[in-house]
Amino acid sequence: MTDALGWRLKLGVVTPSVNTVVQPEYDDMRPRGVTNHIARIHIPDWVVNNDEDFDGLVRDIDRNVDDAVGSVLTCDPACVVLGVSIEAVYGDPKAGEAIRDRLRAKFGEDLQLIHAGDAIPSALRAVGVEDGPISLITPYQPSSEPHLRSFVESRGYELHTAVHLRSPTAVQIAHTSGETLRRELKRLAADRPRAIVQFGANMSMGRIAAEAEQWLELPVISVNTATYWYALRSNGVDDQAEGFGQLLAHH
Repeated sequence: MTDALGWRLKLGVVTPSVNTVVQPEYDDMRPRGVTNHIARIHIPDWVVNNDEDFDGLVRDIDRNVDDAVGSVLTCDPACVVLGVSIEAVYGDPKAGEAIRDRLRAKFGEDLQLIHAGDAIPSALRAVGVEDGPISLITPYQPSSEPHLRSFVESRGYELHTAVHLRSPTAVQIAHTSGETLRRELKRLAADRPRAIVQFGANMSMGRIAAEAEQWLELPVISVNTATYWYALRSNGVDDQAEGFGQLLAHH
């Protein structure tokens, strides 16, 4: 017998305890017969005044990922989705692979980890952006940029422009206004990169990115949309959905 509600797919999701965006955005994208099961990576609400604070926030997340994964695995999901984007590229463009290998050593070689480091390049290729310049929008501190640049270049792209909104605390990333996001997207699009990519899973941008594709006339990839899309497609769920951009609507 299969799960009564998750009869097609059960997704385990781990996201920081301060994150209020991943769970509702993933649920909005959830097809019938797919269920999302959330475990929280416990961290304090870091006040981020400088680069050192931001580094500490990332370290705190990484330190507590394993416990959250161990918790969500008890519901026997098909895979685990890492609902936090910066950890998958921080310090090493292949950081996501290192996290996966660490988790497999602890929990078993069959563990499937879905993370932004794989999802974003796959999403870009799906919408026809194989290479060239891309721009980024993040809620982070400027210290994140060398890590993001290294990741982007390792995947065969060029980092054209990056906007870092410098959210003062981890919780306040979710307070970023739609007005701010629309303004910065227009500014990034003025230089005509091949695509705009958002990092920062606690910044609600799925529906705004979908709208922006219409008036900017270029792909705008929200990290939560890309990661959830990649989790579905990697597990044989091909349902298309409106409202979250061309990625979920057509690919």
